[in-house]
Amino acid sequence: MPNFSPFDTSAAPVPAGPTGLGAYTLSLRAALQPYRPRFEGFEDGDGHEGSGPPAWSVTLPSVSGGERRHSLAPLAYREREWGDGTYPPLYCPETVRVDDDLGEEVNRRLVAWAERTGIHEGRMEEFAATGFGRLAMLAHPDSDDPDMVLIAAQMNAAWWAADDYYADETELGAAPTELPPRLALVTSAMDPPPDAGEYTVQLEEAVRGDPVLVALRSATSHVARHSSPGQVMRIRNITSQMYVSWAAYAAWRYLETPPPVWRYLAARQHDSFYTSMTLIDIVGGYELPADLFGEQRFHTALMQAGTASVLVNDLHSVAKEAADELPDSNVILLIAAEEGCSIREATERAVHLHNHFVRGFERSRRELSALPFPELKRFLRGAQGWMAGCLEWHGSTSRYQS
Repeated sequence: MPNFSPFDTSAAPVPAGPTGLGAYTLSLRAALQPYRPRFEGFEDGDGHEGSGPPAWSVTLPSVSGGERRHSLAPLAYREREWGDGTYPPLYCPETVRVDDDLGEEVNRRLVAWAERTGIHEGRMEEFAATGFGRLAMLAHPDSDDPDMVLIAAQMNAAWWAADDYYADETELGAAPTELPPRLALVTSAMDPPPDAGEYTVQLEEAVRGDPVLVALRSATSHVARHSSPGQVMRIRNITSQMYVSWAAYAAWRYLETPPPVWRYLAARQHDSFYTSMTLIDIVGGYELPADLFGEQRFHTALMQAGTASVLVNDLHSVAKEAADELPDSNVILLIAAEEGCSIREATERAVHLHNHFVRGFERSRRELSALPFPELKRFLRGAQGWMAGCLEWHGSTSRYQS
């Protein structure tokens, strides 16, 4: 390969299409057969449905020949009310798109898929009302194809199911001592290891017998249908990274020793909506080259966006988590205990922390804007859209309503 650095800002102006590393990625991808995780007995079970132009399709600007062009311009920020409106506002980008018809269609497909995988059996009405299809619609505004948006809805629903049944919800069977061995099987469900004869038969029986593992494998299969091998590997590895933090939470719950806030944040920043945001280019139908995705400034920016968004989750879920038999770690509860202050004061501090991360992302994005890569600019705009859509969804979903 040529000696080429994608971070050389002396390069030519932004090209109309992929060149250099991007062109190499496309040629490599064309030469490889797409990876499809083995999902025996469920070949058509990944939720994929062919998609023509949907009736609710959003009309986007176009250039000559009708080619779709996605804006690379950053989104505007503002202070947004949340909750009951009595707390300080959250500094966040504007929501890009609210298309309830698209959200409902994605949710319909998601619920049908969930019924086939078996997750949330006996709780399907509650699952449907949660609206993971709406979350995906809000958080991924650069695609109006319901099959592509479904990718994000499925992966988030599967990740959340693992969170509920393995990590958080005592009444659903979550137990700290059982979490690590359960998570070890997740990796083998999403990334089937080489055949080991009769031992693989036992592994497959265990995977097929656990709806959470079935859902994670099926969702990964749908990702693979629409992405490159590198993007599939990215999702697998980042999922495993997230689960390292879950193991720490389990130890803290089991020992009933809440961590100091700094230690919680150290774990939480690797267990954030950064994981969900890694789907941005997959859902958008393009690929951010691996060297750009792994560049430290970009990694920092996406971590800032992911951490800000997961703090929105902490803000909305604090009452639910405090009510559990074994309360999970939550930044508001930890701040209140550590500082000896009220929940309201702790909430205000968490809002300030959220806004700190959003402004940090804003600075990081401005620095990265000097790099002449349209895929990078589009991904960063997608991260803004994710932050905005996440805030919009948390304020409307039934999941966190008392």
